[in-house]
Amino acid sequence: MNYHLILTRRCNLNCSYCHGGEAVGPESEIQYSLDELASFLNKDSNVQLMLYGGEPTLRIPLLRRLMDRFPNARFMLQTNGLLLNRIPLKYLSRFHSILVSIDGREHITDGYRSKGVYQKVLENVRWIKRTGYNGDIVARMAVSQESDIYSEVNHLINLKNPTFDHVHWQLNVVWDAENNWIDFDRWVEDSYNPGISRLVADWVTKMREGKIEGIVPFKPLVYTLLTGDSSVLRCGSGIDTFAIHANGNIGVCPISPDWDFSIVGNIRETKPSELKEVMHVDEPCPSCNEYGICGGRCLFANKERLWGEEGFRKVCSTVKYLISVLRDQIPTIRSLIEKGCISLEEFRYPEYNNGCEIIP
Repeated sequence: MNYHLILTRRCNLNCSYCHGGEAVGPESEIQYSLDELASFLNKDSNVQLMLYGGEPTLRIPLLRRLMDRFPNARFMLQTNGLLLNRIPLKYLSRFHSILVSIDGREHITDGYRSKGVYQKVLENVRWIKRTGYNGDIVARMAVSQESDIYSEVNHLINLKNPTFDHVHWQLNVVWDAENNWIDFDRWVEDSYNPGISRLVADWVTKMREGKIEGIVPFKPLVYTLLTGDSSVLRCGSGIDTFAIHANGNIGVCPISPDWDFSIVGNIRETKPSELKEVMHVDEPCPSCNEYGICGGRCLFANKERLWGEEGFRKVCSTVKYLISVLRDQIPTIRSLIEKGCISLEEFRYPEYNNGCEIIP
């Protein structure tokens, strides 16, 4: 199973859409021993650990101890990228995937995350490349009202020094809509949906040259549309992916440690076998025509609906639009596969659940 392992709830940034840097006190740090963690994980025959925070690279000694203690686990890392160059190379090389937070162009990234962050992140990703790291480096964007999805994704996918293997984004639509957005409806109509249409059109055009760009929300959805293989919740929350919080509680999602519904066990008392398929999305998702493609988008949003029912539907409309634009291109993509320009297998992503939720 996949476990987001919260190394600390502290963060060295205070991004405008997150406020993660505010976590303080003893409850921000892990309150269990590695022996207790091992006792839990040893009951699982296929362990994948996504090191997560807060900011996990604030706890590099702990990171090293974990990787030494669990030599057979598969490791992933989700980080803001500011301290990447402090990870010793023998540990860095063991990460299957590294998700680095960067929100697009420099003024967008720094506007959300703090001045100088963009350049520091790129500097550290260049350093990773120089070390010979050959895992998957993902630019992971948070998209909010100042973002232009077409410009931000294009910027990151076309960078040359450094390059990112994949680009993924999440819409800033979990928390308070009124404080996060001036006019969400107008932004979707005038900016986001048109940007998605342009991105998909460009993406398919490049396939004619034999190139499938690593735009994460596109690849697995097209694979499903081509094969008909339906998907449940693509992030895996509550199914085979869980979070181990700092106090040892096990949650269905790393973003919701303080929500009672999401806590489904504790490493001291629960067996991994008791977690699998413990929670699924509620209606209206399972009855939606696009459920087999979308999978339900977000378990936390489905359960809590902090934007209300109307807001929930508005966010769903962005997903339905994305699917419709990709579906329109399926005849062209299928034709390119038949001609040998590209292959079906190139759309199969990710190899392992790497923390990309797939659905924005």
